[in-house]
Amino acid sequence: MKKLIWLLLPLALIVGYVTREKAVVPISQVVSMGTSTTALPTQTQTPVSLSIFPSSIQQGEPAEIVINNIDATDIKSLTFNGKSVGVFMYNSKPTGFIGIDLKMAPGTYPLILTLTDGKTAKKDLIVRKRAIAEAPLGIPDKLGGNTSASEAALVATLARENAILAAVPTASTMLWSGPFVLPLHTAIVVTDPYGYTRLTGLSTISHKGTDFRAAEGTPVYAMNAGTVKVAETFVEYGNTVVIDHGLGLQTLYMHLSKIEVSVGETVEKGQEIGKSGQTGYAEAPHLHISVKIGGISIDPEKFLELFR
Repeated sequence: MKKLIWLLLPLALIVGYVTREKAVVPISQVVSMGTSTTALPTQTQTPVSLSIFPSSIQQGEPAEIVINNIDATDIKSLTFNGKSVGVFMYNSKPTGFIGIDLKMAPGTYPLILTLTDGKTAKKDLIVRKRAIAEAPLGIPDKLGGNTSASEAALVATLARENAILAAVPTASTMLWSGPFVLPLHTAIVVTDPYGYTRLTGLSTISHKGTDFRAAEGTPVYAMNAGTVKVAETFVEYGNTVVIDHGLGLQTLYMHLSKIEVSVGETVEKGQEIGKSGQTGYAEAPHLHISVKIGGISIDPEKFLELFR
């Protein structure tokens, strides 16, 4: 028996050596040899997702779309209701913003994120109906007074000027940085809110901006950095400045008494660009601010709540 044990001992040592050697074969070699790796631990990747702020959105408001658990370089496109949305870094996350048109039908609309590898992430955005007030607004004497002829001229001129402003181009890159600031350093008093309907004669005109109280000659400041795309006088909008911030975002400053920038000029956040007034379709000195996202005028106060 002892003789048998001594004969088997060398064989056991050889088997143990082979067993230990197999245990340290690199995983890459195990895979290449066709050995199953199902027993190896796996890492669970957090799925890509879309977050919408605010959670409740109504007609005429902006929305912030935050893309979670993905690098910006892995993003191919972001669309809302089939329309492309610019993506930028904000608070260290890929972010986009969209504008809901004042006349967009309430309902559910798709947000679709497409990655460079072809995968997609989807989320529905629900648009709620906005309560729209109505109020009469006459035509000042400088524009012909309250006559049917002045009303027809007003409506036609507004259509032409809106077409000009709608054609203002935007940069394909982000030109601003950080939060947006108020355009006035004085106490902020809203005299006419965004979204209500002005009843002028037989015409109804939507107010797609916010009017702030500002005495004649009050300094007006750029809400963020960008490029001046418009600096001219319109019949209805008066002295107007349009700043393009890139990626479809633009701020408009109207009824100014004086313009202090020129087309093509690069402006910084908080830079003085003009002075408030009552030029154009205005009955008293004030500052009219419009904010456009992708060509859609949205509520400036709601925009500042998101990005200020």
